[in-house]
Amino acid sequence: MSGGIRLSQQNIHPLKPTEEMQIEHKIILLYLIHKMDIPISNSQIVQFALSQNYMNFYNVQQYLIDMVNIEYLDESRFNNTTRYIITDQGIKALDTFSKYLSNNMRYKINNYVSINLKNVKRDFEVVANHFYEQSTNEYFVKLGVYDDDIMLMELNISVVSREQALLACNNWKENVDKLYANIIDELLVMKSK
Repeated sequence: MSGGIRLSQQNIHPLKPTEEMQIEHKIILLYLIHKMDIPISNSQIVQFALSQNYMNFYNVQQYLIDMVNIEYLDESRFNNTTRYIITDQGIKALDTFSKYLSNNMRYKINNYVSINLKNVKRDFEVVANHFYEQSTNEYFVKLGVYDDDIMLMELNISVVSREQALLACNNWKENVDKLYANIIDELLVMKSK
């Protein structure tokens, strides 16, 4: 691998990478999370890692745990999703060890970020949850739109079935721009009688 770590031929077990590969994988993840520059979900990190066979699911999970434990990453829960953001200590580690990241890998990660940042931001900014209230035998749906942790809109509605709750959540996620604009328009535009 030019410009990166020389990978050992001794390790042929796919689930247990060499120490050099583990370092490289962690740097890849740190670089990705740093370039995204917003909290990124566990599933988005895994999707990136699996999309080009950079590493497997189990190794990604272990690397994330390791980097949270050594405070290279902060872990938070938002909208029932675990998200990660790089810490100052993680940035220092990335600066120190970035020489292990090839120019080709930097290019691939930068390209991935430029293509996927909008979707990652959208997932972070749109909330759509549902839950069942046993005492009233109703389903409740919580829908929201946020911009940099500022709530722009939040709707709480009651529906009669789980199917309706799921439909409302899916429709909100897929059409939030249009729905948000329509609601604002209806609320703020004076109608002549």
